[in-house]
Parts: sequence; structure tokens; C-alpha cells
Amino acid sequence: MKRVLSYILLAAMAMPAVAESNNAEPLLSTKQERNYITEGNKLYRDKRFADAEVSYRKALELVPGSEIASYNLAAALIRQAGSADPNAENNPLKDAQQLLQQLAAGARDISIAEKAFYNLGNMAFNQENYAQAIDMYKNSLRKNPDNDKTRENLRLAQIKLKEQQQNQDKNQNQQDKQDQQDKQNQDQNKNDDKNQQKDDQQQNQQQEQEKDKKPEQQPRQETSISDANAEKILKAMENEEAATRRRVEAQKKKSDKNSSRRQVTNPW
Repeated sequence: MKRVLSYILLAAMAMPAVAESNNAEPLLSTKQERNYITEGNKLYRDKRFADAEVSYRKALELVPGSEIASYNLAAALIRQAGSADPNAENNPLKDAQQLLQQLAAGARDISIAEKAFYNLGNMAFNQENYAQAIDMYKNSLRKNPDNDKTRENLRLAQIKLKEQQQNQDKNQNQQDKQDQQDKQNQDQNKNDDKNQQKDDQQQNQQQEQEKDKKPEQQPRQETSISDANAEKILKAMENEEAATRRRVEAQKKKSDKNSSRRQVTNPW
């Protein structure tokens, strides 16, 4: 189950002067600025984060360098954005991250710098960027080595990073096996194609050979009679017919001759 780490809100300072760190010049502050911060904190606790944002921005209009107002504005923006991707367009988390990075890099108040690093670590953790989260927690601990909460989150991020790397290695091994299997399948398909082509070539060659043999095995038959042959057949038929007529006439003459020799026994 994904663990979402919480963020820290700085309360308004009680004294009218400013937060100071080692060798840092004091930041100017005004009563109205502190009032806006106090008002924003109350709205924040009531979970009216958009209204809290307005109050913190008013404080920054009065004192643009107010680190507390900047930090608390980042916290209000984070609450409005939830755990969304800071790179998404028009996402308040992107502005919050920019504010925290500026405070982490140049805040005069060490406590604010510490908490800025801490919350940058939380943002990275919630986005499963555990390597960056580890760096942010380490920077936070450099500002305050006694913060047990930061140390706990650091340890958790280290565990998550190890699990992430193991999963990546496992996925890479599975991908390598899949790539190897795909290559074997491709090679097998190529071999099958080659064998099929070879079989087709052999079949075509066999068909060509059988086609070449057919004229030798089967004699050619005439499908039509030439004019010369037709004339010969007609002539033969005429000769046969003439011979038949001659035989008939010869038989008739012979019959007539025999009739003339027959004796008449009865008078007419």
C-alpha cells in the first residue's frame, strides 16, 4: 500500500521581529503581515486551503521576502493539489515545489530550510521518486540531525528504493526472456518460411517435369481433316458407288438374258 507522507505547517511567529539563522541579516516584518499569516493558519486548520492561500499571498505582498508566508503558501498549495504530478499543467503542486526549492536553497532560517527539504522529500516519495526523496531527507537532517521523523522517512525511502530496484531488475529479466523467446520464434518462422519456399520450388519443378513429359506419353490427335484428305475420301466414295452401279447393271443384264431363253408353254 502506498504511503503518503504529510507536510508541516509553520505557525506565525509570536515576536514582531523575524526568524534568524547563523550570520543572517534580519528580515523585516509588519504587524499586518503577521495578521495575514495568523489568519491563513486558522483557515488552513479549518481545511479552507484556497482561502488560506489568499491570506498568505496578502502577507507576501506586504513583505515579499517573508519566509514563513512563502513556506505556508507552499503548504496550502500542496493541500489543494493532493498527490498529483507536479509537472502537470496548472497544478498547484508545481508552484509549491518551486517555493520549497527556493527556501531550501536560500532560507535564512535554518528551521525553514530544514522543513523545506523535508517536504520536498515527501513530495518525491509520494511520486515514487525514492532516490530524490533520500537526497532531500539527508539535506534536511544536515540542517537538524535530531529530527527523528525525517530519519524515519529516510529509512522508509531507502527500503522503497531497494524494492523498486529489485522490481526493475525482475521486470528487466522478464523482458530479456521475452525478447529471447520472440527472437527464437522469429528464427523458427524464418526457417519455416525457407522450408515452405523449398517445398514450393520442388513442387513447381515436379509439375514442370510432368508437363514436359505429357507430349511424349500421349500421341497427338488430329482434330480436323485437311482438304486433300477430304478429296481422297470423296473420290473413294464415288468409286465405290460406281462399282456398286456396275455390279447392279451386270446382274440386271444377266437376269434379262436368262429370261429370253425361257420356253413359253402356254399361248397368249
